Amino acid sequence: MAKFFVLAVSAFLTIFNPFAPAASVLHGEHYHHHGMALNFSYSGTTGPARWGALNPAFSACSNGKSQSPINILRHKAIINKKLKPLEMKYSRSVNATLMDNGFNVGISYGEDAGALVLEGKIYRLKQMHWHAPSEHQIDGFHFAAELHLVHIAPDNSVAVLAVLLKLGHPDPLLAKIQKQLTELPRELLRQEKPRISLGNLNTHELVKFSHSHKYYRYVGSLTTPPCTEDIIWTVIGKIHSVSREQVVALRAPLDSTCKRNSRPIQPLDGRHVEFYER
Repeated sequence: MAKFFVLAVSAFLTIFNPFAPAASVLHGEHYHHHGMALNFSYSGTTGPARWGALNPAFSACSNGKSQSPINILRHKAIINKKLKPLEMKYSRSVNATLMDNGFNVGISYGEDAGALVLEGKIYRLKQMHWHAPSEHQIDGFHFAAELHLVHIAPDNSVAVLAVLLKLGHPDPLLAKIQKQLTELPRELLRQEKPRISLGNLNTHELVKFSHSHKYYRYVGSLTTPPCTEDIIWTVIGKIHSVSREQVVALRAPLDSTCKRNSRPIQPLDGRHVEFYER
């Protein structure tokens, strides 16, 4: 099991690492995005209902019992007084690359981009990406978009910080990369994932997400294949904002089957959602 987990996390990082081989080399699928192989989509025969059957490595997508995303019911969240305020150490200017992965747009970071500390364990920030609409729901409500900050510990365990975004004022982070977003090719044939260097990007402003006085915590999975489980999810309670134009910009470069890149809600299967509030 441990070996499979490491392989699955490696596969996940390969998808988002701008210096790693394309996901098509890893999985050998034949579904194409702009001339690249794309292993899955969000509609049709390669949509979420079929993910588990697309590749043996994706079996958890259909057979898993701790899958994400979920609908968080506030009245059923269990207050855990042992949970602590979020400890986020993002304070460096590091090399960053904007990626069009076909199924989402993300930012891949160089070394030492910062860390999330959970119960004394350090998870390093590796990449972030967006989904629109949101994947997680609060009391059945979908938000306009959702930002995932993906952190990896030395033992390859994964912790994801999720930020829900409602329509409103422009998101400051997206505003900083607005020009580069518009430069990503739209529906053009190309043989590799489009990438644009962002130079040194300061991650200090990400600390603002720790200023929320509440968050939800549960154990789930990656929301894209291979749907690996045992992922620690922290969903920030404070809702941030994004403009309609920014949502359009996030969707514009994606494959036509991935414009709405939100996996359907998964059953809790007996899991509990914990709640922190200060």
